Amino acid sequence: MNARTFMMRAALRAGVGGAWHGGHPGTPQVALLVPVADATQLRAALSALTGTPATLLVPPALARLDPAGLRAATQAGHELAGQGDPAGLPLLEAAAGQAVTTWDTPRHWRQLRDLQARGLPPVAPAQDPSPRPGGLLRVPVNELAAGLPTWRALGYRPVPLRDLPERRPGRPRDLFTALYVRVVEDRYARSQGMIDLSQRADGVMRVAPLNHAPPPLPLPPGTPTAELHLHSQRVVGLASRGALSAYRAYQRSLRDVGRALQERPELTGAQAVFAVTLFHAPLAQAGFTLLDLPPLRARWYGLGFRLLRAAYGTTRSPSEGTPRMAWMPREEFLRRYG
Repeated sequence: MNARTFMMRAALRAGVGGAWHGGHPGTPQVALLVPVADATQLRAALSALTGTPATLLVPPALARLDPAGLRAATQAGHELAGQGDPAGLPLLEAAAGQAVTTWDTPRHWRQLRDLQARGLPPVAPAQDPSPRPGGLLRVPVNELAAGLPTWRALGYRPVPLRDLPERRPGRPRDLFTALYVRVVEDRYARSQGMIDLSQRADGVMRVAPLNHAPPPLPLPPGTPTAELHLHSQRVVGLASRGALSAYRAYQRSLRDVGRALQERPELTGAQAVFAVTLFHAPLAQAGFTLLDLPPLRARWYGLGFRLLRAAYGTTRSPSEGTPRMAWMPREEFLRRYG
């Protein structure tokens, strides 16, 4: 990726041109975007999407090549968005029988300026090839048949972009958050060999296998353990829907950890499960034992948690001001959550 392309993608994520960022980050809906290059792909998409409305990204040339297919897409409840040169927009709207109010991600600055002049907000670049709550999911036509049942089984509800709850354009904070995740969280996860257990729409847990037991765990220093980490973005989104939604997701995610302890080779030797967190009251209710951290370590973790809150833009105050360690022996954890 050259510097100009990088800068334009960054600008789109920050909302330049009204680029769509996504919707409410705590809902199971995900905007399903399907690029369609020609009439053959359009017909294949309509067949694969039976009963599932989506946003189809179509070139204006299809208005001449397959107007019947475009009308069929509209009748099936799909949203039509454009891609490529927007000069043919009027003919595309006439053939489809619906207003086209969104355009595919532009590839160069000239195209972005053209879309701005026409009042057409583009789609921001995809952040993740997997679905995320309230996110944008761009899927090739040939992957729909396998993907749709998988996403539904994980609790996601694919919808057109226009129907995404609390749909909004990007803003500068979104760019800051994306950079923070890439530079800090993703790098840390790779260094720790983090196991991501957040594939479900309400999954909030990640686990790091450790070959030691950090203090103040009452175990020999060389004891293998499993450290819990929350999926910060997911927790912020669920908490904004209500404390009960976040609590239920947390409880279900503990069962994900229980399965991982029994099935993942990296965790078979872990003799304890622990977390360092500000939200330790719910863990105490879940059966964890709470331990005080050494003062310097507690201040260090507290600083990190404040940085997290700033990165994700949450104004929700933590349940406690001082982080503590919560832990549970492996056998006890499996008895409760295995």
